[in-house]
Amino acid sequence: MAALTRKRRDPRPPAPVIVGVGRAGTTMLRLMLDAHPALAIPPETHFVPDLIEAIDDGARPAAAVEVMQSVRQWGDLHIEPAEVLERFEALDDFNSGDALRAFYAIYTERQGKPRWGEKTPGYVRKMKRIEKALPETRFIHVIRDGRDVALSRWKRTLGDGEPASAQQVAEGWQRRIRRAQKQGRRLDHYLELRYEDLVTDTEANLRQIAEFIELDWDPVMLRYYEGAADRMAEMARDLPSIDGKPVRPGDERMQAHAMTQKPPDPSAMYRWKEKMSPEDVAAFDAAAGELLSELGYEVGTAAR
Repeated sequence: MAALTRKRRDPRPPAPVIVGVGRAGTTMLRLMLDAHPALAIPPETHFVPDLIEAIDDGARPAAAVEVMQSVRQWGDLHIEPAEVLERFEALDDFNSGDALRAFYAIYTERQGKPRWGEKTPGYVRKMKRIEKALPETRFIHVIRDGRDVALSRWKRTLGDGEPASAQQVAEGWQRRIRRAQKQGRRLDHYLELRYEDLVTDTEANLRQIAEFIELDWDPVMLRYYEGAADRMAEMARDLPSIDGKPVRPGDERMQAHAMTQKPPDPSAMYRWKEKMSPEDVAAFDAAAGELLSELGYEVGTAAR
């Protein structure tokens, strides 16, 4: 686990923002931290960078709420737009940071918790912009062996309808991680965490994360799976079709995260060794082997 921490510039409680490549264990970490009695992390929001840009460009409260509602995950939050608009209009200074804090306050109040966090993997591309609007944010970048990421995403398709190849997944995985690392070096608070380390040494890694975000240790985080079904139920709805994206049934969404209702399972690690063909492994290693090695993953035939 590598962490970068500079002098704090903001008096507010630190707000963890969990990012990473999809299918890397970010949902599991969200549930672990959310199990803490002082921290609430909503389902993925997907609108934060666009909302910051809109407000910074002069959008007023009503238009800002429309930006939030425009993402198809909006319904997962179960928050009425009118309530958000009321909070926005009550702000003395309508700026992107205070608007986002007002939104998160609605969610944390509903959960009966004082602090908020965020988990949307794609924000790994917008960390610096988010930090500028919300200086209290502390970014946790979850990294998983890219070959297991490839397996987990194997059924996804590209724009032409063809399954993503091992090389394509490898290139995307490597590109996003490299960009995140470069951006992370410019942040005030950035931590890299390997999914495999969180699974095999959960308490030690959670304790380090808690220290990083200045959260008192509570062992309830180790039992996150006991309440996972209730927390994930927020997403038990069909994801509507927007911008050409097909409807995604609620049961399919829930099934994708079924493992979160169990303790961390080491058998979920390195499945590529048994399930990926030698040709796919070779293609992935050829495209991203250097990064795999840098991150401590075995590469080549000896890794199988």
